[in-house]
Amino acid sequence: MRESVQAEVLMSFLVSEDLSFRIPVELTYETRDPYAVRMTFHLPGDAPVTWAFGRELLLDGINGPSGDGDVHIAPTDPEGLSDVHIRLQVGADRALFRAGAAPLVAFLDRTDKLVPLGQERTLGDFEDSLEAALGRILAEEAAG
Repeated sequence: MRESVQAEVLMSFLVSEDLSFRIPVELTYETRDPYAVRMTFHLPGDAPVTWAFGRELLLDGINGPSGDGDVHIAPTDPEGLSDVHIRLQVGADRALFRAGAAPLVAFLDRTDKLVPLGQERTLGDFEDSLEAALGRILAEEAAG
């Protein structure tokens, strides 16, 4: 069984109303973390930055405004399948990206073929992987 889905899309990094530039972004979905998608942004002159967030958040954001934490996703035109704004925030720092909806939908379709939406819990080792990951995080926090 295949264990991951990957795609590369070009997104516009919107620096201001007058300045934007295209960057490659890697999309990754893995069965070992079936609820999440990862986006790795390759900004010129910087090390790649990876964000992980819910696959369902990305799906919902293509169709309407979604997200109430550090990740907000919304269509640029709510009337039809359009481009999508992805806003990432850490504290007061924000980054805004614009992506075509079509490549995101194609990526999500491939993830759904691997693990259908709503079937994530049926993966046998997910609970064990989650427990191990939480154990590592708690151990790191206790040590640091």
